Amino acid sequence: MPYGLYVFDLDGTLVNSRRDLADAANELVMQCGGAPLDEERIGRMVGEGAALLVARVFEASGLPQPADALARYLAIYEGRLLNHTRVYQGMADVLDALGRRAQLAVLTNKPVAPTRRILAGLDLAHYFPESAVIGGDGPFPRKPDASGLRHLSAQAGVPVSTTLLVGDSAIDLQTARNAGAAICLAEYGFGFGTVPRTAVSSAEVTIRAPRELLFNV
Repeated sequence: MPYGLYVFDLDGTLVNSRRDLADAANELVMQCGGAPLDEERIGRMVGEGAALLVARVFEASGLPQPADALARYLAIYEGRLLNHTRVYQGMADVLDALGRRAQLAVLTNKPVAPTRRILAGLDLAHYFPESAVIGGDGPFPRKPDASGLRHLSAQAGVPVSTTLLVGDSAIDLQTARNAGAAICLAEYGFGFGTVPRTAVSSAEVTIRAPRELLFNV
């Protein structure tokens, strides 16, 4: 099916940011007297915004969460946004190809300022108009609320039915369903472990590498 708009999640879809997210979370935990958590375990906690990530990390660590935990986490993460975060292999070529035939956008639950810094730092910002990048601290509720996705479709002048959300988590799956958009789930993303295998219907596409976007959807 030809899509007029491709909307990408950021963490676990466009970029592999798991180590930087985990390192920031573990630095905060250790400051509070706890032991670091496994990187993969923290990766499965990502996807619903920084506040929930911080809450989950403290719960998993068995520590009381300080009142300023979120602010401290964001400050720590701000200093390590691009230490290890990298674009998934082949993604730039995919964006080049898709951008010639459709519009592109980003919808993430990460705050918009670090989102823009990551996109710029990894030379991805030029694929996405500024108005087509929506973060979790913007005017719309965070995913899985469909408001942001519907806004991006309306702004692009593209029906939601011809909009494809590319994500890696159960949150992305639910967002697309809530909006009435198509979904492509990235099995290579670190959030894919949150998606029950039985939850994906035969009409919903999964890919094992970014390049499959050019052939499978």
